[in-house]
Amino acid sequence: MTVPSPDPSRRRFLGATAGLGVLLGSGLLTACGGPDTGSAAGGAASGKPRRGGRIRLGIIDVNQNGDLDAHKPIGNGSIIRGFALYAKPWEWNAQMQPALTLAESAEISPDARTWTVRLKQGLEFHNGKTVTADDFVFSARRLTDPELASPYAGLLSYVDRDRIQKLDDRTVRFHFRNGMAFVPFPENFTNFGGIVPVDYDPRKPVGAGPYKLKEFTPGQRSLFTRFENYFRPGQPYADELEIIDFKDEQSRIAALQSGQIDLANGIAADQIRLLGSSDAVHTVVSRTNGWQGFELNLSKPPFDDEKVRTAFRLLVDRQDLVDRALSGQGRIANDLYSPQDPTFDTSLPQRPYDVARAKKLLREAGAKDLTVELVTGPDPTSESAALVFATQARKAGVTINVKKVDSATFDGPQRTDFTLSTGELLTESFLVTGLHLDAPGSNNNKTHFSDPRFTKLFNQALGEPDVAKRTPLVHEMQQIQYDKGGLIIWGFVNNVDAVAKRIGGVTAEHTQFPLWRFEKLWVAG
Repeated sequence: MTVPSPDPSRRRFLGATAGLGVLLGSGLLTACGGPDTGSAAGGAASGKPRRGGRIRLGIIDVNQNGDLDAHKPIGNGSIIRGFALYAKPWEWNAQMQPALTLAESAEISPDARTWTVRLKQGLEFHNGKTVTADDFVFSARRLTDPELASPYAGLLSYVDRDRIQKLDDRTVRFHFRNGMAFVPFPENFTNFGGIVPVDYDPRKPVGAGPYKLKEFTPGQRSLFTRFENYFRPGQPYADELEIIDFKDEQSRIAALQSGQIDLANGIAADQIRLLGSSDAVHTVVSRTNGWQGFELNLSKPPFDDEKVRTAFRLLVDRQDLVDRALSGQGRIANDLYSPQDPTFDTSLPQRPYDVARAKKLLREAGAKDLTVELVTGPDPTSESAALVFATQARKAGVTINVKKVDSATFDGPQRTDFTLSTGELLTESFLVTGLHLDAPGSNNNKTHFSDPRFTKLFNQALGEPDVAKRTPLVHEMQQIQYDKGGLIIWGFVNNVDAVAKRIGGVTAEHTQFPLWRFEKLWVAG
């Protein structure tokens, strides 16, 4: 079955999950939390959360056409605003696991061909209407409506939208197309925008999130007020949440330092030292499994030659890239994604940095003095990594010409035609990440990786809820990717957030979401 990927520009916003297979072993997914992890500089507001005040978040978003649609967000700002307005059956917890929120239970059938989800009792939308199974069904069908053309639609494309069953006022059963078995259903539902009422109008949005909309000016700012009947008792704490759009990092950091905003999410690592001298701001560093890398197009010369592919992997000085492109805020990777997945094969040897062997392989492939173009988008980390790699490759006589293009070009239809390009993803479990990248059916397979044995194993693993039985399948797939794949994943990236010391409730996680958990944040004074 073909499972389309979502809009490629969403790569940088997708989350990760760990341990889903463990939760599925009993067939029942129950509410889970887990301790917050990571590291943070001192100086955060302490004590008991207090109610009141306004929290001001500064985001980078150059899109003047941003919207508030739960299922068709335009740009980064629209996705972040969705965290204030909407609530989902599951959300990513601090450990990047799908934890139940609006749902009280979710049960997978023994054959993995259906999921039955039951909503909590007494849930309310912002307009006072009770959240019911009808709303859940409507939201899933709207999300997958071809006429809407949601960037999230690919996440649920395997759902048979004509067989979504309402079992009672709070319970919904999902079937999959063509009798397909599909284990990672909760992860994909965690990524979409939320449950909305059956009379939903995105121009006057109503959700069940922690804040209600008060004002919205696309490309400039949005203002939200506390939803008093939010499903988490006592939250959110602040009276108001303001999200302010900035066009560049320099102006946003200046606004943070001058006290015009309280929060800045996902700042560049090189800003940590600058903010370290501030008496009013501290940084929160979260260790994530989001990766940075290079994607080799295996359908084009020179990367249709396995020796050239191997040589390029050996030319990557991974620690140097972490030190220079990430300013040390990360750790080296081994060309494989989803290290947090319980099925991940930790026994594969770390790829060495070996210029001499790389030069030998290039000579054998007739690719001595090779020149290749490396395409990168506007992401500054990816651009920096591309330039660092170009200097590394010169040691083997390889010339890499870095070409920077805009987002429309980098994420457009031609993205799968690049011979060599930068890549990044905020990693999910192995199976879902594969659906975004290089598994059978992905329409975002920039590497054009295709292997018959891998395809057979992947389809088998999708229907295997038992993590112990799924593990050997994934191990064999990862060995194939390690030997024959087109991904050079050189590092995993830390997420760095900047927080005014008057704001409490921000804790380091294994996610990029600490500042987006708006219900937890509070103003100290």
